[in-house]
Amino acid sequence: MSNTTLRAFFTVLRKEVVDAMRDRRTLLRLMIPALLMGPLMLMMMSGLVASFEERAEKREIQVVGIEHAPTLRNFLERQTYTIKTAPADYEAQLRSSKLGDPVMVIPQDFEVLLAGGRPAQVEIVSDSANQRASAGVSTLNRLLQSFGQERAMLTLALRGVGTEQLQPVKVEERDLASLQARATRITAMLPMFIMMAVLYGALTAALDSTAGERERGSLEPLLVNPAPHGAIVAGKWGAVVMMGMMVALLSNISFLPAQQLMRSDSLQAMFQFGWHEAALFLLLQLPLGAGLSAVLMALAIRTKTFKEAQASATLVMTAVSLTPMVSIMNPGAESAWHLWVPGLAQNALMMTVLKGEALTFMKVMPSVVVGALLTLAGLAFVTRSMRAAVSR
Repeated sequence: MSNTTLRAFFTVLRKEVVDAMRDRRTLLRLMIPALLMGPLMLMMMSGLVASFEERAEKREIQVVGIEHAPTLRNFLERQTYTIKTAPADYEAQLRSSKLGDPVMVIPQDFEVLLAGGRPAQVEIVSDSANQRASAGVSTLNRLLQSFGQERAMLTLALRGVGTEQLQPVKVEERDLASLQARATRITAMLPMFIMMAVLYGALTAALDSTAGERERGSLEPLLVNPAPHGAIVAGKWGAVVMMGMMVALLSNISFLPAQQLMRSDSLQAMFQFGWHEAALFLLLQLPLGAGLSAVLMALAIRTKTFKEAQASATLVMTAVSLTPMVSIMNPGAESAWHLWVPGLAQNALMMTVLKGEALTFMKVMPSVVVGALLTLAGLAFVTRSMRAAVSR
């Protein structure tokens, strides 16, 4: 690369960066959401977890007809649960999500059926659309199963039968997931926010440096200069990548102090995100930022107005935002082809970092190769389009 080409590259790069920094209104629109992203997201997640933990600590259950089941009341109170009478319109409140607990409905002949050795049917009323109420259904199921098991054991004991026959097999669960891996069930959306930060950071700069300049009439005079068109395009691309990565950097850093705002102690203990993880997140975004910047410029260079370029860029934004849905809709082990899809690869790699697992060369290499190919193809298309515009 000759000195003239290098000089042209840095000149255009400096010009584009200065122009981007001069537009303070647009800059603030990008920077403020990036800085607030981490605190707001973690506060909402920790608030949700804290509300579930608070409900678990209260140990309250909603019951209708508890007066018909004194033995069940005795069992529940021995389990340190507080029994509350459900409101008369509990079904309507469950449907409207005003009531956040499922309701146990006990029939009038509960004790009569138990005394006669027949099973008593107890209803657990919930609404699957009411997530808070649905979360408590398993607790009521567990309590009723424990009550039934206790009754059966007492009956067998009175008849001289060993209670071990009720449980011929003892089950012990062992979770192999680490604390960080378990935390990703809640923090799985974090990589998507980081990727969108890169995209939004690069979007405005990419459109403004191509379609925006064409609309303002400043692109043609720039192309008339004797500087190589490749150097001009590379300089513009470099500025676009810098803007995207700057917003990504702010988004990553915002998660560091935001951890102190968590209301849930358990989530704070599981969510380990320090400077090491922030640096890895940023490095993993480089191939995506470089490739998407070139693609956005390629889409915008063929348009005549900034609004038309925005409409074209919507396709890229939609595609990137939907890629993490592939792993959500297809749970289980990740397929090898996931690492070759822009956006999906970054999501998988960042999830690996959140789980505390090591990144290997074979995992990172596909995203780097695809990012380089997108960059080269996009810049070549923009350069050819600029040459065609000058020759007209």
